Amino acid sequence: MPNFFIRRTSTSILALLLVLVGASGTSLAQDAPARVVASVGMVGDVAAELAGSCAQVDTLMGPGVDPHSYRATASDVRAVQDADLVLYVGLGLEARLGEVLARLASRTRVVAVGDEAVAVADRLTGEGGTVDPHAWMDPNLWRSVAARVATALAEVAPAACAEAFEQRVAAYDALLVELDAWTAATMASIPASARVLVTAHDAFEYFGRAYDLEVVGLQGLSTVAEASLGDVRATADLIAERGIPAVFVESTINPRTIESVRVAVRDRGTDVALGGELFSDAFGSAGTPEGTYVGMIVHNAATVATALGGAPAPLPTALADWLARWPEGMESVGR
Repeated sequence: MPNFFIRRTSTSILALLLVLVGASGTSLAQDAPARVVASVGMVGDVAAELAGSCAQVDTLMGPGVDPHSYRATASDVRAVQDADLVLYVGLGLEARLGEVLARLASRTRVVAVGDEAVAVADRLTGEGGTVDPHAWMDPNLWRSVAARVATALAEVAPAACAEAFEQRVAAYDALLVELDAWTAATMASIPASARVLVTAHDAFEYFGRAYDLEVVGLQGLSTVAEASLGDVRATADLIAERGIPAVFVESTINPRTIESVRVAVRDRGTDVALGGELFSDAFGSAGTPEGTYVGMIVHNAATVATALGGAPAPLPTALADWLARWPEGMESVGR
Protein backbone atom coordinates (compact mmCIF):
# COMPACT_ATOMS: atom_id res chain seq x y z
CA MET A 1 0.00 0.00 0.00
CA PRO A 2 1.20 3.52 -0.74
CA ASN A 3 3.00 5.80 1.67
CA PHE A 4 0.73 8.73 0.91
CA PHE A 5 1.89 10.99 3.74
CA ILE A 6 5.25 12.67 3.75
CA ARG A 7 6.95 11.43 6.89
CA ARG A 8 6.67 14.68 8.84
CA THR A 9 2.96 15.07 8.10
CA SER A 10 2.19 11.47 9.08
CA THR A 11 3.99 11.79 12.40
CA SER A 12 2.42 15.10 13.33
CA ILE A 13 -1.14 14.03 12.52
CA LEU A 14 -0.81 10.79 14.45
CA ALA A 15 0.68 12.60 17.44
CA LEU A 16 -2.07 15.22 17.39
CA LEU A 17 -4.80 12.57 17.19
CA LEU A 18 -3.36 10.67 20.14
CA VAL A 19 -3.04 13.80 22.27
CA LEU A 20 -6.51 15.12 21.47
CA VAL A 21 -8.32 11.84 21.93
CA GLY A 22 -6.36 10.99 25.04
CA ALA A 23 -7.18 14.36 26.56
CA SER A 24 -10.85 14.50 25.68
CA GLY A 25 -12.00 10.88 25.58
CA THR A 26 -15.61 10.38 24.53
CA SER A 27 -18.67 11.36 26.49
CA LEU A 28 -22.03 10.19 25.22
CA ALA A 29 -25.10 12.26 25.91
CA GLN A 30 -27.93 9.84 26.57
CA ASP A 31 -30.50 11.81 24.57
CA ALA A 32 -28.34 13.38 21.85
CA PRO A 33 -27.62 11.79 18.46
CA ALA A 34 -24.32 9.94 18.43
CA ARG A 35 -21.47 11.54 16.50
CA VAL A 36 -20.16 9.01 13.98
CA VAL A 37 -17.28 9.41 11.56
CA ALA A 38 -16.74 6.98 8.67
CA SER A 39 -13.69 6.81 6.44
CA VAL A 40 -15.49 6.14 3.14
CA GLY A 41 -19.01 6.39 1.77
CA MET A 42 -19.47 2.62 1.53
CA VAL A 43 -19.41 2.54 5.34
CA GLY A 44 -20.81 5.99 6.05
CA ASP A 45 -23.93 5.50 3.97
CA VAL A 46 -24.71 2.18 5.65
CA ALA A 47 -24.29 3.82 9.06
CA ALA A 48 -26.57 6.70 8.09
CA GLU A 49 -29.24 4.34 6.74
CA LEU A 50 -29.19 2.26 9.90
CA ALA A 51 -29.00 5.10 12.40
CA GLY A 52 -31.58 7.49 10.99
CA SER A 53 -31.96 10.46 13.34
CA CYS A 54 -30.14 8.60 16.13
CA ALA A 55 -26.72 9.55 14.81
CA GLN A 56 -25.01 12.27 12.83
CA VAL A 57 -22.77 10.49 10.35
CA ASP A 58 -19.92 12.33 8.63
CA THR A 59 -17.68 10.76 5.98
CA LEU A 60 -14.06 11.80 5.59
CA MET A 61 -13.71 10.90 1.89
CA GLY A 62 -16.36 12.32 -0.41
CA PRO A 63 -17.39 11.58 -4.01
CA GLY A 64 -14.50 11.01 -6.39
CA VAL A 65 -11.90 10.64 -3.62
CA ASP A 66 -9.51 7.71 -3.95
CA PRO A 67 -8.98 6.03 -0.54
CA HIS A 68 -5.79 4.32 -1.73
CA SER A 69 -4.00 7.67 -1.94
CA TYR A 70 -5.97 9.81 0.51
CA ARG A 71 -4.16 12.41 2.63
CA ALA A 72 -5.59 13.12 6.08
CA THR A 73 -6.34 16.77 6.89
CA ALA A 74 -6.58 18.90 10.00
CA SER A 75 -10.38 18.75 9.76
CA ASP A 76 -10.13 14.94 9.84
CA VAL A 77 -8.23 15.23 13.12
CA ARG A 78 -11.00 17.38 14.61
CA ALA A 79 -13.72 15.06 13.34
CA VAL A 80 -12.08 11.98 14.85
CA GLN A 81 -11.50 13.84 18.11
CA ASP A 82 -15.16 14.79 18.41
CA ALA A 83 -16.62 11.43 17.36
CA ASP A 84 -18.35 8.94 19.62
CA LEU A 85 -17.62 6.24 17.05
CA VAL A 86 -15.18 5.95 14.13
CA LEU A 87 -15.81 3.36 11.41
CA TYR A 88 -13.47 2.33 8.62
CA VAL A 89 -13.19 -0.60 6.21
CA GLY A 90 -9.73 -1.88 7.04
CA LEU A 91 -8.50 -4.77 4.86
CA GLY A 92 -5.75 -2.37 3.80
CA LEU A 93 -8.10 0.01 1.97
CA GLU A 94 -7.31 3.24 3.81
CA ALA A 95 -3.55 2.64 3.84
CA ARG A 96 -1.78 4.97 6.31
CA LEU A 97 -5.05 6.50 7.54
CA GLY A 98 -6.12 2.99 8.53
CA GLU A 99 -2.88 2.57 10.46
CA VAL A 100 -3.53 5.81 12.34
CA LEU A 101 -7.10 4.79 13.19
CA ALA A 102 -6.02 1.33 14.33
CA ARG A 103 -3.60 2.90 16.81
CA LEU A 104 -6.46 4.96 18.25
CA ALA A 105 -8.66 1.95 18.94
CA SER A 106 -7.57 1.71 22.58
CA ARG A 107 -8.47 5.35 23.23
CA THR A 108 -11.82 5.78 21.49
CA ARG A 109 -14.42 3.65 19.75
CA VAL A 110 -12.76 2.76 16.45
CA VAL A 111 -13.99 -0.23 14.46
CA ALA A 112 -12.47 -1.69 11.29
CA VAL A 113 -15.74 -3.18 10.08
CA GLY A 114 -14.26 -5.05 7.13
CA ASP A 115 -11.49 -6.60 9.19
CA GLU A 116 -14.01 -7.78 11.77
CA ALA A 117 -16.95 -8.79 9.57
CA VAL A 118 -15.46 -10.23 6.37
CA ALA A 119 -14.40 -13.77 7.20
CA VAL A 120 -10.91 -14.79 6.15
CA ALA A 121 -12.37 -17.56 4.01
CA ASP A 122 -14.43 -14.99 2.08
CA ARG A 123 -11.55 -12.62 1.35
CA LEU A 124 -9.95 -12.41 -2.06
CA THR A 125 -6.26 -11.72 -2.54
CA GLY A 126 -4.14 -10.20 -5.28
CA GLU A 127 -0.53 -10.65 -6.26
CA GLY A 128 1.76 -11.41 -3.35
CA GLY A 129 -1.19 -12.39 -1.15
CA THR A 130 -2.36 -8.80 -0.62
CA VAL A 131 -5.94 -8.77 0.63
CA ASP A 132 -8.46 -7.27 -1.77
CA PRO A 133 -10.37 -4.66 0.27
CA HIS A 134 -13.24 -4.11 -2.20
CA ALA A 135 -15.67 -6.45 -0.43
CA TRP A 136 -18.59 -4.00 -0.81
CA MET A 137 -18.85 -5.07 -4.45
CA ASP A 138 -20.70 -8.17 -3.21
CA PRO A 139 -23.94 -6.98 -1.51
CA ASN A 140 -24.51 -10.35 0.16
CA LEU A 141 -21.02 -10.19 1.69
CA TRP A 142 -21.56 -6.55 2.65
CA ARG A 143 -24.57 -7.61 4.73
CA SER A 144 -22.16 -8.93 7.36
CA VAL A 145 -20.40 -5.56 7.40
CA ALA A 146 -23.75 -3.78 7.80
CA ALA A 147 -24.49 -6.05 10.76
CA ARG A 148 -21.15 -5.09 12.37
CA VAL A 149 -21.90 -1.41 11.77
CA ALA A 150 -25.28 -1.92 13.44
CA THR A 151 -23.66 -3.49 16.50
CA ALA A 152 -21.23 -0.60 16.82
CA LEU A 153 -24.01 1.97 16.43
CA ALA A 154 -26.13 0.28 19.09
CA GLU A 155 -23.33 0.88 21.58
CA VAL A 156 -23.40 4.66 21.12
CA ALA A 157 -26.96 5.50 20.06
CA PRO A 158 -29.44 6.94 22.58
CA ALA A 159 -31.38 4.24 24.42
CA ALA A 160 -34.67 5.71 23.22
CA CYS A 161 -33.69 4.77 19.65
CA ALA A 162 -33.53 1.03 20.31
CA GLU A 163 -36.89 -0.03 18.84
CA ALA A 164 -36.70 2.16 15.73
CA PHE A 165 -33.09 1.17 15.26
CA GLU A 166 -33.92 -2.54 15.22
CA GLN A 167 -36.60 -1.93 12.60
CA ARG A 168 -34.21 0.01 10.38
CA VAL A 169 -31.55 -2.68 10.65
CA ALA A 170 -34.02 -5.40 9.63
CA ALA A 171 -35.38 -3.34 6.74
CA TYR A 172 -31.92 -2.51 5.42
CA ASP A 173 -30.80 -6.12 5.57
CA ALA A 174 -33.89 -7.12 3.58
CA LEU A 175 -33.07 -4.41 1.05
CA LEU A 176 -29.55 -5.80 0.58
CA VAL A 177 -30.99 -9.28 0.03
CA GLU A 178 -33.19 -7.91 -2.77
CA LEU A 179 -30.28 -5.89 -4.16
CA ASP A 180 -28.18 -9.05 -4.40
CA ALA A 181 -30.98 -11.01 -6.09
CA TRP A 182 -31.71 -8.20 -8.57
CA THR A 183 -28.01 -7.81 -9.41
CA ALA A 184 -27.68 -11.56 -9.99
CA ALA A 185 -30.69 -11.54 -12.35
CA THR A 186 -29.35 -8.50 -14.18
CA MET A 187 -25.88 -10.00 -14.64
CA ALA A 188 -27.39 -13.30 -15.80
CA SER A 189 -28.84 -11.46 -18.83
CA ILE A 190 -25.34 -10.91 -20.30
CA PRO A 191 -24.51 -13.39 -23.10
CA ALA A 192 -21.90 -16.01 -22.20
CA SER A 193 -19.46 -14.75 -24.83
CA ALA A 194 -19.47 -11.22 -23.39
CA ARG A 195 -19.14 -11.96 -19.68
CA VAL A 196 -15.79 -10.17 -19.28
CA LEU A 197 -15.59 -6.97 -17.23
CA VAL A 198 -12.58 -4.83 -18.22
CA THR A 199 -11.94 -1.92 -15.84
CA ALA A 200 -9.22 0.54 -14.96
CA HIS A 201 -8.11 -1.14 -11.72
CA ASP A 202 -8.71 -4.41 -9.95
CA ALA A 203 -11.72 -3.40 -7.83
CA PHE A 204 -14.40 -5.75 -9.16
CA GLU A 205 -13.18 -9.25 -8.28
CA TYR A 206 -15.81 -9.65 -5.53
CA PHE A 207 -18.45 -8.52 -8.00
CA GLY A 208 -17.15 -10.99 -10.56
CA ARG A 209 -17.07 -13.87 -8.10
CA ALA A 210 -20.61 -13.14 -6.91
CA TYR A 211 -22.13 -12.83 -10.38
CA ASP A 212 -20.00 -15.11 -12.56
CA LEU A 213 -18.03 -12.53 -14.54
CA GLU A 214 -14.41 -12.72 -15.62
CA VAL A 215 -12.73 -9.53 -14.39
CA VAL A 216 -9.72 -7.83 -15.99
CA GLY A 217 -8.30 -4.88 -14.05
CA LEU A 218 -5.50 -3.00 -15.78
CA GLN A 219 -4.00 -1.67 -12.56
CA GLY A 220 -3.59 -3.66 -9.36
CA LEU A 221 -5.67 -3.59 -6.19
CA SER A 222 -4.26 -0.16 -5.35
CA THR A 223 -4.61 2.65 -7.84
CA VAL A 224 -1.02 3.71 -7.17
CA ALA A 225 0.26 0.80 -9.25
CA GLU A 226 0.18 1.83 -12.91
CA ALA A 227 -0.62 -0.44 -15.84
CA SER A 228 2.37 -1.30 -18.00
CA LEU A 229 2.53 -1.27 -21.80
CA GLY A 230 2.48 -5.05 -21.62
CA ASP A 231 -0.77 -4.95 -19.61
CA VAL A 232 -2.35 -2.70 -22.23
CA ARG A 233 -1.24 -4.95 -25.09
CA ALA A 234 -2.40 -8.14 -23.39
CA THR A 235 -5.79 -6.64 -22.60
CA ALA A 236 -6.19 -5.38 -26.16
CA ASP A 237 -5.34 -8.86 -27.47
CA LEU A 238 -7.96 -10.40 -25.20
CA ILE A 239 -10.65 -7.92 -26.30
CA ALA A 240 -9.88 -8.37 -29.99
CA GLU A 241 -9.69 -12.16 -29.86
CA ARG A 242 -12.90 -12.64 -27.88
CA GLY A 243 -14.93 -9.78 -29.31
CA ILE A 244 -15.63 -8.14 -25.96
CA PRO A 245 -18.06 -5.30 -26.72
CA ALA A 246 -17.16 -2.70 -24.06
CA VAL A 247 -14.67 -1.53 -21.45
CA PHE A 248 -15.29 0.73 -18.46
CA VAL A 249 -13.72 3.72 -16.74
CA GLU A 250 -13.95 4.42 -13.01
CA SER A 251 -14.93 7.66 -11.31
CA THR A 252 -11.73 7.93 -9.23
CA ILE A 253 -9.21 7.02 -11.97
CA ASN A 254 -7.91 8.97 -14.93
CA PRO A 255 -9.42 7.37 -18.07
CA ARG A 256 -6.21 7.57 -20.10
CA THR A 257 -5.25 3.90 -19.53
CA ILE A 258 -8.62 2.64 -20.72
CA GLU A 259 -8.35 4.96 -23.72
CA SER A 260 -4.92 3.46 -24.45
CA VAL A 261 -6.54 0.03 -24.53
CA ARG A 262 -9.19 1.24 -26.96
CA VAL A 263 -6.49 2.65 -29.26
CA ALA A 264 -4.59 -0.65 -29.10
CA VAL A 265 -7.77 -2.56 -29.96
CA ARG A 266 -8.29 -0.32 -33.01
CA ASP A 267 -4.70 -1.04 -34.05
CA ARG A 268 -5.75 -4.69 -34.16
CA GLY A 269 -8.44 -3.93 -36.73
CA THR A 270 -11.52 -3.89 -34.50
CA ASP A 271 -13.19 -1.59 -31.99
CA VAL A 272 -14.41 -1.68 -28.40
CA ALA A 273 -16.98 0.72 -26.96
CA LEU A 274 -16.64 2.75 -23.80
CA GLY A 275 -19.35 1.12 -21.72
CA GLY A 276 -19.69 3.94 -19.22
CA GLU A 277 -18.37 5.09 -15.86
CA LEU A 278 -18.44 2.77 -12.85
CA PHE A 279 -18.15 3.62 -9.18
CA SER A 280 -15.56 1.51 -7.39
CA ASP A 281 -13.73 3.22 -4.51
CA ALA A 282 -16.08 6.18 -4.11
CA PHE A 283 -19.69 7.18 -4.71
CA GLY A 284 -21.25 9.55 -7.18
CA SER A 285 -22.44 13.04 -6.26
CA ALA A 286 -24.24 13.62 -2.98
CA GLY A 287 -28.00 13.82 -3.32
CA THR A 288 -28.13 11.30 -6.18
CA PRO A 289 -28.83 7.56 -6.06
CA GLU A 290 -25.23 6.93 -7.10
CA GLY A 291 -24.18 8.82 -3.97
CA THR A 292 -25.32 5.85 -1.86
CA TYR A 293 -24.25 2.25 -1.46
CA VAL A 294 -27.40 0.72 -2.93
CA GLY A 295 -27.38 3.21 -5.80
CA MET A 296 -23.73 2.52 -6.53
CA ILE A 297 -24.41 -1.19 -7.00
CA VAL A 298 -27.58 -0.59 -9.03
CA HIS A 299 -25.78 1.86 -11.31
CA ASN A 300 -22.79 -0.45 -11.82
CA ALA A 301 -24.92 -3.51 -12.53
CA ALA A 302 -27.22 -1.70 -14.96
CA THR A 303 -24.30 -0.03 -16.75
CA VAL A 304 -22.31 -3.25 -17.12
CA ALA A 305 -25.27 -5.36 -18.23
CA THR A 306 -26.44 -2.84 -20.83
CA ALA A 307 -22.98 -2.33 -22.33
CA LEU A 308 -22.24 -6.07 -22.53
CA GLY A 309 -25.47 -7.00 -24.27
CA GLY A 310 -27.80 -7.69 -21.35
CA ALA A 311 -30.50 -5.63 -19.68
CA PRO A 312 -31.49 -4.63 -16.12
CA ALA A 313 -33.96 -7.05 -14.54
CA PRO A 314 -37.37 -5.80 -13.33
CA LEU A 315 -37.05 -4.07 -10.00
CA PRO A 316 -38.38 -5.83 -6.90
CA THR A 317 -40.69 -3.82 -4.66
CA ALA A 318 -38.10 -2.87 -2.05
CA LEU A 319 -35.63 -1.58 -4.65
CA ALA A 320 -38.35 0.28 -6.57
CA ASP A 321 -39.47 1.97 -3.35
CA TRP A 322 -35.88 2.84 -2.50
CA LEU A 323 -35.22 4.36 -5.96
CA ALA A 324 -38.42 6.40 -5.68
CA ARG A 325 -36.51 8.68 -3.29
CA TRP A 326 -34.85 10.09 -6.42
CA PRO A 327 -37.60 10.54 -9.03
CA GLU A 328 -35.16 12.16 -11.47
CA GLY A 329 -32.42 9.53 -11.13
CA MET A 330 -31.54 6.25 -12.80
CA GLU A 331 -34.04 6.41 -15.65
CA SER A 332 -32.19 3.60 -17.46
CA VAL A 333 -32.93 1.12 -14.69
CA GLY A 334 -36.69 1.27 -15.12
CA ARG A 335 -39.45 1.46 -12.56
